[in-house]
Amino acid sequence: MSPKEVILTQDGFNKLEKELAYLKSVRRREVAGRIKNAISFGDLSDNSEYEDAKNEQAFLEGRIITLEKMLRHARLIDSGEINKEIVGFGSRVSLKDFDSDEELEFTIVGSAESDPFDSKISNESPVGQAIFGKPVGTTVEVNTPAGMIKYQIMAIK
Repeated sequence: MSPKEVILTQDGFNKLEKELAYLKSVRRREVAGRIKNAISFGDLSDNSEYEDAKNEQAFLEGRIITLEKMLRHARLIDSGEINKEIVGFGSRVSLKDFDSDEELEFTIVGSAESDPFDSKISNESPVGQAIFGKPVGTTVEVNTPAGMIKYQIMAIK
């Protein structure tokens, strides 16, 4: 089975590269220092500091492997590829919420880059799936934990 393609904007790709470099250069040394310090306490069989440091090291190495794999299989979204007619990767979409009459704005990104607090939603999220590939003026209904929400696509930038 071939690895899953990771869709990223250039900004998202740069952030992942920066995180990877930080983990490899700074965090690895910090965790190694914690392990070395914990070993100096003696008996490792009953050393919670050592266990914590080893667990942190395992988590860190797992994250490094994940980031390397994501970057290796990344497909960058070229800003020139962004279609202003239908919602796609990199689209900045204005949605009208029919319940609150509020207008929301999101950028559609791949799941690796999604950050709802930064108005970046994944194409795999319920809202992302509902609006992906749709033109301006389309009304969609999205099933969320809070119930059914109705949106209209007001603009694509």
